Amino acid sequence: MARQPHVVRTLPALRRAVARLRQTQQTIALVPTMGALHQGHLSLVRLARQRKRKVIVSIFVNPAQFAPTEDLASYPRDLDADLAALAGSGADLAWVPASETMYPPGFATRIVPGGPASVDLEDKFRPHFFAGVATVVTKLFLQCRPDIAIFGEKDYQQLKVIRSLATDLDLPIEILGAPIVRASDGLAMSSRNAYLSAAERTVAPTLYRVLKGCAEKIAGGAELAPVIAQGRAAIERAGFALDYLEARNADTLRPIGSAQDGPIRLLVAARLGHTRLIDNVGV
Repeated sequence: MARQPHVVRTLPALRRAVARLRQTQQTIALVPTMGALHQGHLSLVRLARQRKRKVIVSIFVNPAQFAPTEDLASYPRDLDADLAALAGSGADLAWVPASETMYPPGFATRIVPGGPASVDLEDKFRPHFFAGVATVVTKLFLQCRPDIAIFGEKDYQQLKVIRSLATDLDLPIEILGAPIVRASDGLAMSSRNAYLSAAERTVAPTLYRVLKGCAEKIAGGAELAPVIAQGRAAIERAGFALDYLEARNADTLRPIGSAQDGPIRLLVAARLGHTRLIDNVGV
């Protein structure tokens, strides 16, 4: 039977566990998650295992990054399934704190990032989001004391925000982005894919097909503005309610006027029924 990671739920137990890992003189990688683990998450764990010798996976649905109108109450939670998924993955420790542990009574501190967190992408539609992410990630870094932390590139703006956070706060942690894991039809792996109906699931890969098509046209020399306009129209024709489809500088996430302003990243967010999906590709 594949070995499951050791589970810790309290800060004293976590500190003891991290101290034991440190006593082995081996470096530590952290993979932060909100559970509902899928192959995308497991690819992060495998990458962490390749890069460092000891791996901590945090499982915490962070209420600070959900607005009152969002899906906190319905967000998928199944710890037994998550631990079963981690069995044999190479994870050594699962940090599974309660909300009261992360945000005890009287908690009154937030980290409010700027830079890539203020570029009118996710921040425009979810203005609460990155303060919640930055605060919980900083806490996880301080609690787990990793040498490296691994985040998926599906949440591309989030990855940029966390890299900026680590740099600005002089945190001695390498932030590594991992490639997007996709289903055979191109849909990016996401915990929220479970919300899609069977009919919606057949439509959902349109996001990636449009992104890929736009990227190919831009790489072939087409002008940005008409390509992006055509992509937006195609997404809406497929039945999505589009939040954004943007071509941005891949390093700064700032708007660009032409392919010469690159490197370029195409980023999209759209709702299909009640499910909000995001994706991105490089050009």
